[in-house]
Amino acid sequence: MDDIVKQAMVKWPNVPHCYGWLALDARGGWRMRDERAQALKLPGDRINNAALLGFINRNYTHDDAGRWYFQNGPQRVYVNLEATPFIVRTDPAQDFVLHTGAPLGGIDAAWMTEGGQLVLQTGDVVGMVDDRDMAQCLPRLQIGGKPIDDDVLLDWLEDNGTSGELKLDTGDGAVDVGFLRRDALANRFGFVSAPAADPQ
Repeated sequence: MDDIVKQAMVKWPNVPHCYGWLALDARGGWRMRDERAQALKLPGDRINNAALLGFINRNYTHDDAGRWYFQNGPQRVYVNLEATPFIVRTDPAQDFVLHTGAPLGGIDAAWMTEGGQLVLQTGDVVGMVDDRDMAQCLPRLQIGGKPIDDDVLLDWLEDNGTSGELKLDTGDGAVDVGFLRRDALANRFGFVSAPAADPQ
């Protein structure tokens, strides 16, 4: 967290939190959601300013209730999550990186949803792979030590992961790939998709 943010938190400790105005989409894009976007349940406008993106990424964290937020000076701006708290992309130098730019590191576990979205976990970090990067991940999926083709993967998904032991080649070995429905992600990993203010 930036020092200037820490100083602002001390100076103004009672600034009301903000809900619904910031979202993280399934491709790792930060989106500003004005009142119209919120009312119409639209994704909002994508933030493209490099300095602002860097500021958000450096000050992105979560509370004990699993609500993710951006600490904007003294104010917490809670984030609506379209997918998971982090979005993962492939990188030729670092293998996998988070949407914040940080490397994912060694993969501890992996899951695939009914829609074929790949979810990776390293320690407490959980992220769904950007769908545009799935083409680089598919050759790393194996059953019986052999890469699978599209038809085998579709069968595996249709059978809810029961038609073979799917594994992901991490480069340092292979991890099991579990089957997990997308609507169960938040509960499984303990995050809140759409944070709201505590009832008074």
